[in-house]
This record gives sequence, structure tokens and C-alpha cells, in this order.
Amino acid sequence: MRTFDWELLPHFLAVARAGSLRAAAQSIGANYGTVNRSIQALEASYGVRLFHRSRRGFSLTEAGEALLPMAEGAEQKIFAARKRVEGLDRSESGKIRFSLTPTLAYDIVAPLIVRFADRYPEIDIELRLTSKVESITNDETDVSLRAARDVADDVVARKLLQLDIGVYASEEYLKSVFPSAGPGGSGLTWIGMPGGDGGHGWQSHSPFPNAAVRHEVSDGQMRTRLVSLNAGMSHLPVLLEPAFPNLRRVPGTDISPGPWLWILLHSDLRKTVRVRRFVDFLTEELRALHKHSMTQL
Repeated sequence: MRTFDWELLPHFLAVARAGSLRAAAQSIGANYGTVNRSIQALEASYGVRLFHRSRRGFSLTEAGEALLPMAEGAEQKIFAARKRVEGLDRSESGKIRFSLTPTLAYDIVAPLIVRFADRYPEIDIELRLTSKVESITNDETDVSLRAARDVADDVVARKLLQLDIGVYASEEYLKSVFPSAGPGGSGLTWIGMPGGDGGHGWQSHSPFPNAAVRHEVSDGQMRTRLVSLNAGMSHLPVLLEPAFPNLRRVPGTDISPGPWLWILLHSDLRKTVRVRRFVDFLTEELRALHKHSMTQL
């Protein structure tokens, strides 16, 4: 493989995965024309067509299928080399890519990022808010905060705390709507999650089996916001309670154990000083916040 092919292979992989030049360019933050020229140069270098072009997009030729696993192997070796070198960093400076869900980002983690920046002014955090699980082993992120029952990834995983779940409504909703509720909570509103329970089993086992399920929202931040705006009641992490002063746990409901909150990082980065400082800081702050929220119950 010629030396300059290393610069072209990421574009080849992007097109193979995305199925079009435009989507590939967007996925890697490159220019459409640059990706197109890279594919043409790579095909000219090998003397074969790597993709079939059609109105439906790009699909791999037989030659492209043969190249794909070798290109992916090269990609993994480059990722591993980068992590190994970054792991030698002993300075309290540089950038950390941090991936987490919007549910925890705005009201729980944002204040912690501010405090961390005050303590370590030379460390920059690139926040990546996504509900998708970004891969650490594939170099999509450096550190990830994830809610899960268990973690099977080949990464360093630190179990922080269990996310206790309660049923919450706003103070105004409890005062103005609950007094007029009928038997089994008729007249009340649940704000649920799409596909969370097709038969609404959680509803029938609650003190409010006759409440209507409306406004099903996948994003936890939006669900919390709707509850705080008096739109109904919902199951929410107790950890959110201090960030929303008008939230109240619904009387007659119990706290139930939810998923665990984990901090994940690449094994080669655990000795990197800036990453260790950030992970230790998050661990300490989130556990303190959880302890405080539980004492308020």
C-alpha cells in the first residue's frame, strides 16, 4: 500500500459505511468534493473501481469488498497507536472528548464542567451530547457517561452510583390537578417513553392505573421539562430533583432502583493525567450530588 493511501482510506471507509458521498463527508466533517477526489484517487492508485455508482448511492464492488476489512484493520491499528501515545501524556492540559446523554447534560453535568474548568483551566472539554452510545474503542470519544444495567465493552468502566427512579410532578400540578382526580388517578396524565412498555405494565402497578398516558417523549430532558411545566407526572431519576426546585415526588409512590451510572474510558487513557483528573472529579461530584438528593427524600 502506498504511503499516500493512508490519507485516503478514511474517506473510503466513510463512503462504504454511509453509502453516499454527501453523507460520508458529513460523518467525518469533510468537504464533499474532497471525499469525491479521494475516492477517485484511490481507485486510480489501485487501477480498479471500488464502488458502484447509482441513483441509490454508492455500493462496494468486489474489489471494494476485498479492501474493506484491510482498511478497517488499518483504522483500528491507527486508533490503538493514538491511544497508546496519548496515554503517555503527563500534563494537566489538552482536550478531552466527553460523551453523555442530554438528560444529564444540561442541569446535572453543566455546573460540574464549569467547576472543573475553574480548577483545571488548561484542560478543555469537548462535550458530545448524544443518546447514541459512542464507541470508545473506535475512537469516537475519550470518556463516556452512560446509564446501563451492565457494561460489556472492552473499556475501563467505573461504576458510580445507581440511578434511583421516582414518580414526579410539579408542585403546581399536585396542588391544582390531583385534588380533582377520580378513582385510580382518572383525570391525571402520565408522560411516558415511546416503546418503554407496550402494555403499560408500570401504569397498572402504580397507584394511578386509570391515568392517561400522553406526550410520550424519548428525551429525558424534555420529559423533565414537561413535568416542570405542569404537563403531568413521569418517572424520573432522583438525581434530577435538586436541579428542578418545583419538582415534587408524587405522594403514595415509591423509589425504585434504576440503571447504574458508569464512567467509561479507553484503557490506554487511564494513566493520562488530564483524563484521570476529569474522571476523578466527575466521580466525586456526582456521588456527592446523589448522596445529597437521597438525603432529601
